[in-house]
Amino acid sequence: MKKTAIVTDSTAYMTKEHVNEYGIHIIPLNVVIGNEAYQELVDLGTDQFYEEMAATDVLPTTSQPAIGRFVELFEQLKAEGYEDIVTIHLSSKISGTYQTALSAADMVDGIQVAGFDTEISCSPQGYFVIEAAKLADEGKSANEIITRLDQLKQQVSAYFMVDDLNHLHRGGRLSGAQRIVGNMLKIKPILHFEEAEIVPFEKVRTEKKALSRIVELLKESAQQKGIAEITVIHANRPDKAEEIRKMLSETHPEAEVTISFFGPVIGTHLGEGSLGIGWRNEN
Repeated sequence: MKKTAIVTDSTAYMTKEHVNEYGIHIIPLNVVIGNEAYQELVDLGTDQFYEEMAATDVLPTTSQPAIGRFVELFEQLKAEGYEDIVTIHLSSKISGTYQTALSAADMVDGIQVAGFDTEISCSPQGYFVIEAAKLADEGKSANEIITRLDQLKQQVSAYFMVDDLNHLHRGGRLSGAQRIVGNMLKIKPILHFEEAEIVPFEKVRTEKKALSRIVELLKESAQQKGIAEITVIHANRPDKAEEIRKMLSETHPEAEVTISFFGPVIGTHLGEGSLGIGWRNEN
């Protein structure tokens, strides 16, 4: 059996096929809607989440997993005979999940746990998880896997836009004045991760122009470094995501182009209708 186990959190939004193929272990984050707390993608699916969001004026909240969940899983993996664990998580600047995993590692004896902060989230986080799982299958140690993941950071990018500025405002990421002016001008801010934080990249007047700009950034990146994988990410907009996927498949036939989603935790902060494109360069 593999000596190294791979752990991640639910915000990587892994497909069931990848989870089963690579034996990936997932710790869910939590979403609170009203007085009800849910484990993301365990007892709250994405479709149900967006239905709940549409039916309430109260913004859901999110929370990281309890440290006990990590301790329990790490102990279980040790009992199953693993020697190393690589635990891979969403950016430490937007969640305490990574730090909680490290704290849990200090509470478990007899197995080495190496933490990795992807400094990103959603399907691009999944790029790191799959790469780690492939290396684990090859018998690589935790230290060797972490070294490769550090290199991979130079190959992963993601840009996204929100449909409704109100969610950024209600989540504390946008001032009231910016929200009012932005909605009046139909501004669609393009966001990205910079030094592990979500920051504005550019402000564009319409969704069409925002998407065109992200596609332009993808094209520039492909010309400079080559493209291995592209993911279209959506918040309850499957038809639009498929339209973008088809277009990118035609313009980048060399790449694998897939569709993923903004699940409940990330969807809480971005809001329904958001769109994004993530990619992994060849070098």
